[in-house]
Amino acid sequence: MALPDPVGRQREVVYLPAQGHQVVLGTAGSGKTSMAVLRAAVLSTAAFPGSGKTLLITFNKTLGSYIRFLAADVLRRVTVEHFHLFARGYLHSCGQMNGSPILPTNRYRAIVQRAVTHVAARHVSHSFFDRPISFFEEEIRWLSQHGIVSPQDYTSASRTGRADARLVRSLRPTMWQIREEYRKLRDEVGYRYDVDDIAVAVVNAFDQDNQPRLYKHIVIDEGQDLTPAMLRALSKAVPSDGSLTFFGDVAQQIYGNQMTWRSAGLNPPKIWYFEENYRNTKAIANLAVAVSRMPYYAGEADLVVPKQPAADGPKPTLVRFTEEAKEISFVVDRALRLSRTRSVAILTRTRAQARIFAARLTGARQLTDSLTAWRDGPGISTGTLHSGKGLEFDVVILPHLSDALFPHPLAIENDGFADATATDGRLLYVGVTRAKTNLLLTYCGEKTALLPLDGSLYTEVTG
Repeated sequence: MALPDPVGRQREVVYLPAQGHQVVLGTAGSGKTSMAVLRAAVLSTAAFPGSGKTLLITFNKTLGSYIRFLAADVLRRVTVEHFHLFARGYLHSCGQMNGSPILPTNRYRAIVQRAVTHVAARHVSHSFFDRPISFFEEEIRWLSQHGIVSPQDYTSASRTGRADARLVRSLRPTMWQIREEYRKLRDEVGYRYDVDDIAVAVVNAFDQDNQPRLYKHIVIDEGQDLTPAMLRALSKAVPSDGSLTFFGDVAQQIYGNQMTWRSAGLNPPKIWYFEENYRNTKAIANLAVAVSRMPYYAGEADLVVPKQPAADGPKPTLVRFTEEAKEISFVVDRALRLSRTRSVAILTRTRAQARIFAARLTGARQLTDSLTAWRDGPGISTGTLHSGKGLEFDVVILPHLSDALFPHPLAIENDGFADATATDGRLLYVGVTRAKTNLLLTYCGEKTALLPLDGSLYTEVTG
């Protein structure tokens, strides 16, 4: 499959100098992935001044498989990996990955629960310890994702990304004790890292590593969802005469890190902005713009609002149901009909929801981390909104957009209503902007308040 030729300022970005940090922000459909692939290819070409061994980092395995399919012919000299594969490989080269040192995710909650119990036993009774265990799980993740390694840094840290979790500063020392107890208990059962703090381990290892770097250049696609600690690790992975190029879309940031470039270890001379939308029709882009103007996007730095695309197409269809079973049957039937001639994706908020559709659609491609190959053309894909990052389909179906399920109740419990709304609002934007020509939205009961109220954006029907 041929990549589109870069045009105008896209070409300037692809051929930026092969040294230093570059940041490129673009709206969905502005060609970021194509630019990232071509940038990586150019940096690995011997004829380009300053060229060298190049790594292309993707958001997840699914996007990596898609990119390999999309551009196999131009990436012959480029290594394509997701962050955790890169991190494990580097730590292994440093002798820090003996055995299986990464805590399995299914053991995380039990160890956090033990840590909370142990620390609570050392304190007088306090309602803080009665919070849902999910609160403590997410707070420990937040600390790792931001690379916070001391109680002093924690006490002074801004609460971006967890602002609605309501943890007053006076309780942070106690929370830090829980974090330290968790790490102690984790070490005792033989695990040196978890999936979040492995990035901090990479940062620390690079700080002690005086060996020549394996890659001269690193290009990051969909970088808005890498944590600040991950980006700091990647910035340390390139030599002083190398380069790091970041491609991302702040509107699609789904993990709430709200980082500054400095906190991520980046020092770009300028930020490139791309507003052109080459993917969506006018009607789909209108809805995406309306979503980006919702209150949960207020105050977002570096938000790139798309310009109107040229292509015409039908308005997104919004279908209301009174029974969830009827909603599911409708989505399955419509996907089967449309997939005869077009690529169709059913994207859901949770894995459990995605599995329901996968079970009803024999042969559908499941957008999971186990996906290692990509096929183009008509067919059905099922997966979460997270797994749809960076991908595009002729038709996208977004089910379960009711006020009872979106924002997701567990997200509200973990992070509070404001942060859950911001996170799921960005997921909605991701889903909407995956659609090239047709978008179908469904819900049961009352529709989510995360959808814009303007009825002219949709064709509304009852199922």
